[in-house]
Amino acid sequence: MKSLRKKQYELLVPAGDLEKLQTAIRYGADAVYLGAGAFGLRANAGNFSLDELCRARALTAAAGVRLYLTLNASLQPGEFGDLNLLLEELRPLELDAYIVADPGVLAQVRQVDPQRPIHVSTQANTCNPAAAEFWRQNGACRVNLARELTLNDIRHFSAATEVELECFVHGAMCVAYSGRCLLSAALLGRSANRGDCAQPCRWNYSLVEEMRPGEEMDFAEDDRGSYLFNSRDLCLIEHLPLLVDAGISSFKIEGRMKTIYYVAATTRVYRAALDRILSGDDTYDPLWGQELEMVSHRPYDTGFLFGREDAKINPVDTHYIRSHDYIGVVRQGEGGLYIDGKNRFMRGDEVELIAPSMRQQMFRIERITDLQGGEQPLSQPNAQVRLKLPDWAEAGDLLRRARVQP
Repeated sequence: MKSLRKKQYELLVPAGDLEKLQTAIRYGADAVYLGAGAFGLRANAGNFSLDELCRARALTAAAGVRLYLTLNASLQPGEFGDLNLLLEELRPLELDAYIVADPGVLAQVRQVDPQRPIHVSTQANTCNPAAAEFWRQNGACRVNLARELTLNDIRHFSAATEVELECFVHGAMCVAYSGRCLLSAALLGRSANRGDCAQPCRWNYSLVEEMRPGEEMDFAEDDRGSYLFNSRDLCLIEHLPLLVDAGISSFKIEGRMKTIYYVAATTRVYRAALDRILSGDDTYDPLWGQELEMVSHRPYDTGFLFGREDAKINPVDTHYIRSHDYIGVVRQGEGGLYIDGKNRFMRGDEVELIAPSMRQQMFRIERITDLQGGEQPLSQPNAQVRLKLPDWAEAGDLLRRARVQP
C-alpha cells in the first residue's frame, strides 16, 4: 500500500460499481472502497466480479488512487473455504488493502496473503488504543474508529497508538452500536452483519400495551408516522480541521448504494475542504454546507463527536430531504457531448452543471434535440439528448435541477 505521508490526508470514497468508481476518481478521491460478490457488508450493492475488479485495479492504478476491498462480514464456520479461494484469486491484483472486522478473516488473510495490508472496519467497534494495539500486533496497519467516540476520545486514541486512524465524516448512520444490529436478522432472517440488512430501523413503529391489544400508540409523531429507531445522517464538513488536529489520517464517506450524483457531490466538497487544510488554511467555506444540502439526505448531525449526552441520533422522519434532482450526466459520443438522462426535464428549465474542483454554472435549457438532431420538447428518463452546455463542460459532469417544493 502507498503509505500516507505526513500532512497528507486521504479522502476515502465509496464505489458501488465501475461508473461510481470512475466518478469518485474524477471528483477527487484519494482512495476508494468497494466489495466483491461475497464477504462484504453491502450484499445488495453493485458489487464487483473478478473481471470488474481487474478493471477497477487498472483504473485506480492509472489514476494513482488506492483501492480497498471490503471483507468485513462476520463469517460462519463453513465459509472459510470459499474465502480462501477468493483470496487466492485476488492475490495477483495487488489491492492496496483489505477491510476486515472478523478476527478469523484477518487470520485467513495473513495466512493466504501475508503481505497484503489490512484495515480494520468500524464493525470491529474499536473504542480504545489497547484494542488498536491488539489489531496492530495481529497484522493491521489502520483502524476505522468506532462512531461512538468523541473528539476527546480520538485525541487520546491518537496519542496512544501508532496505527493509522480512519473515521467516517459523512453519510448514513446506524442506530445500533457500531452498526452491529440484529433487528433485520430477527424480523426477516436477513443479517446486517453479513451484508443483507433490510433496514427495519427505517420503518414506522407503534407501541401496544400488553393489556390493550389492538390499541396502537405512537412514540413520537409527525404527519407521516413515528420513527423510533431511525438515525440522522452524519456530516462533519465544518469540523475537518479538528479531526486533522486530533490525528485522523483518512476521512471516509459512506454510501456504496448511493447514486453517482451523491458520490460526485460529496467527493468534490470534501476534496475542496481537505485541499484547503493542506494549504494551511482552516477557513470554512459556507458553500460546502450549501452543496451538501443539495444531496438527498436525512437531517444532518455530528453524531457523538462533541459528546454523548447531546448527540442527536434519533428519532427523525425516515423520509429524505431532497431539494434537487439529479437529471443527467454528460457523455462523450461520436457527435460530441450529449446528456444521458436520469430524470425528466424540459425546455425552459433552469438547471445547473456541476464538475470537479467546485466548478458549477446555472443555465436555462433553450433547446433539446435527440442524437439525430430532431427537436424535442422534453427529455424523459433514460433518453439521450443534446443541449447547449457551458463552454467548459466535459464528459462526466452532472446536471441537477432544483425541485419544485409543495
